[in-house]
Amino acid sequence: MPPRQLRIGTRASQLALWQANWVKSELEKKYPGMEVTLTKIKTMGDKILDVPLAQVGGKGLFVKEIEEAMLRGEIDIAVHSMKDVPTEFPEGLGLYCITKREDPRDALISRNLRFSELPQGAKVGTSALRRQAQLLKVRPDLVMVTIRGNVETRIRKLEEDNLDAVILAAAGLKRLGLTDRVAEYLDVDLSLPAIGQGALGIECRLADPLITETIAFFNHPATSYAVRAERALLKRCQGGCQVPIAAHGTVTDTVLRLVGFIAAVDGQNSVRGEISGPVEQCEELGNALAEQLLSQGGKAILEEVYQREINE
Repeated sequence: MPPRQLRIGTRASQLALWQANWVKSELEKKYPGMEVTLTKIKTMGDKILDVPLAQVGGKGLFVKEIEEAMLRGEIDIAVHSMKDVPTEFPEGLGLYCITKREDPRDALISRNLRFSELPQGAKVGTSALRRQAQLLKVRPDLVMVTIRGNVETRIRKLEEDNLDAVILAAAGLKRLGLTDRVAEYLDVDLSLPAIGQGALGIECRLADPLITETIAFFNHPATSYAVRAERALLKRCQGGCQVPIAAHGTVTDTVLRLVGFIAAVDGQNSVRGEISGPVEQCEELGNALAEQLLSQGGKAILEEVYQREINE
């Protein structure tokens, strides 16, 4: 028997609320009569908007306060964008479901120009070193501008900061009905996605069978295998939210293909590789590809990135 009431913890941005409300509506459809409520929680990542994430703590900034509310028993589950979720969890908490992935690609918003058409020295806004590194590798002439804030805020930066383009996750734009602003969806060969990009994760108290059984239907096996592989790679590389590490897993039948990428911030020094194997070995594949990338130069690249962060 599912619970009569279920409380969802979520950030208060428009995209986070869309995601939480989607989970709410799916629960209400499956369990008629269940009362599902949202608890909006402001995280440190929502409060600090004038400093690059790499300088203020990375991934955990978007989940810590939500997890604390769960540990206090104030909420039952939390809905996260998978790319914001750290690879470590507080004692007793964890991801129980990973939903079917939306479009994992990055999207270019510009004044109707494709990436290849951007003028020499174009100013491009992004919140991710991963995107910056990959785009500079192809176009070292670009001037990368760090932008923070929710989706709508970052789109406005195009005009407010006189940028030539901004790069955002396609999934968020599609969920918010903003695809009319997209000039181009960037191929994953050009801009490999962030770990978990496009998927949602549902976190809960793992020792609460009433909740885990209630939400189990959200888990999408193919997406879960792919994202678990990506996260294993990230964990082995000891990467946070704002290091230039990217990975993208795809599942065909029972085979998982994982592509990974590590780069210097300016994109001029990078290593890329791929691995394939049975889906059941997703985490082993992620670890193996991480070891391959690190041994081929990724370790030295990351050490230089971390040293740069300390010096800044």
